[in-house]
Amino acid sequence: MIVRAILGIAHIGAKTRFAPTGWSHIHSSRSTHTTMRTPTINAQNVERQWHVVDARGQVLGRLASQVAQILRGKTKPIYSPHVDTGDHVIIINASQVVVTGKKAEQKLYYRYSGYPGGLKVTPYQKLFARSPERVVRMAVKGMLPHTTLGRQMFRKLKVYRGSTHPHAAQKPDVLKMG
Repeated sequence: MIVRAILGIAHIGAKTRFAPTGWSHIHSSRSTHTTMRTPTINAQNVERQWHVVDARGQVLGRLASQVAQILRGKTKPIYSPHVDTGDHVIIINASQVVVTGKKAEQKLYYRYSGYPGGLKVTPYQKLFARSPERVVRMAVKGMLPHTTLGRQMFRKLKVYRGSTHPHAAQKPDVLKMG
């Protein structure tokens, strides 16, 4: 006991703490406050909604970046980078999306077969005339993570050339972009 008083060791319960002798009330073994826990989200806890986006007159890149954020779930307070927390997005009127500047004449899309000499180059105008849905899908896909999680997010995107879509049963809400 005398040694503890000389060294300044306070004996509290089963634990010995190094503190001046009169400070035992500060280092009590009982905690008076509760700890806060950050809630962690998993795929089963996510409530997904359906959204319809009208691409009529929208700039391709701006539309794609906003849709990619919704698909990732970054607009939700429960966002977590390792969980797919995003919503389903339906894009209609993809044939009426616009690009700025000289992109309509100069933009090129590349795909490579993996074989020597297998590089295929398609101009924007030709690809847009053939499949405007593909142009929009490729723009959004490029803004998602290039991982298995990004491919899972990409599956929630539905793109249609005209103003009709077969997802009325999901009761999607209309989002205003731009």
